[in-house]
Amino acid sequence: MKIARVFPRRTNATPDDEMAFVGNPPLWAEADEVHISVCWTWDLPEAERLAKEWRHVAPVKIGGPATGMRSEEFVPGMYLKKGYVITSRGCPNRCWFCSVPKREGPVRELPIRDGWNVLDDNLIACSEKHIRGVFAMLARQSHRIEFTGGLEARRMKPWIAHELRKLKPKQVFFACDSPLDLEPLREAGNMMFDAGFTQRSHVLRCYVLCGYPRDVMIEADIRMSEVKRAGFIPMAMLYRDAKGDRDPEWMKFQKAWARPAIICSKLPWRPSRKMKGKK
Repeated sequence: MKIARVFPRRTNATPDDEMAFVGNPPLWAEADEVHISVCWTWDLPEAERLAKEWRHVAPVKIGGPATGMRSEEFVPGMYLKKGYVITSRGCPNRCWFCSVPKREGPVRELPIRDGWNVLDDNLIACSEKHIRGVFAMLARQSHRIEFTGGLEARRMKPWIAHELRKLKPKQVFFACDSPLDLEPLREAGNMMFDAGFTQRSHVLRCYVLCGYPRDVMIEADIRMSEVKRAGFIPMAMLYRDAKGDRDPEWMKFQKAWARPAIICSKLPWRPSRKMKGKK
């Protein structure tokens, strides 16, 4: 079956093959079926509009995380660009801002497909056997490895840090969604440094949630600074409601904390262990 995959907007992860489209259908479009993939809830109105445009080409289906639809097995290159890979779905945590547990349920391990940019909801919540299987798959890739899905600091273990170091990744993202996540992040950082990662390599990065209800800009700024002092490059992730609304002032704040070159020049790095005991 010839399936046209349609996306409301283009991102780094959007497929780029001849049957992947962004926006309205071109004059020459032909397909047996059209799948409109929606990642964010605020793109649902655009998805509905695109469904009307594409219905003249072939029968249309709308799906994706924004619809609340439970995801099934991962098919490489289908709804994500080649190289992006998902080896598990779901998360055992129930963070108030995250729809993954409601949509996907607890962690379920999928067949491991080849890829080099891991986007699992919570990879290290999986079994040790599965994690080691993922690392074995990544070790045979010809591209530099990336973990842009975000790893949970509380679940980090020394053996995972050492296996990650063997992969010589381009970047490894963790997540810091509240002040309570700072201490687990510091502990995870220590494990990563013990495994051989360095602060100056800029490999260790961390998504930092900000702009959520009752968040204060000065407190968010402190969180960013603390994440950097822990040895990670903070990347501000601005909270959005279901409509996608964002405060203009918070948008300026997020922009200032989303450029690694600027961030690295702002604050000192985490002090070395030799310096910790000095007054």
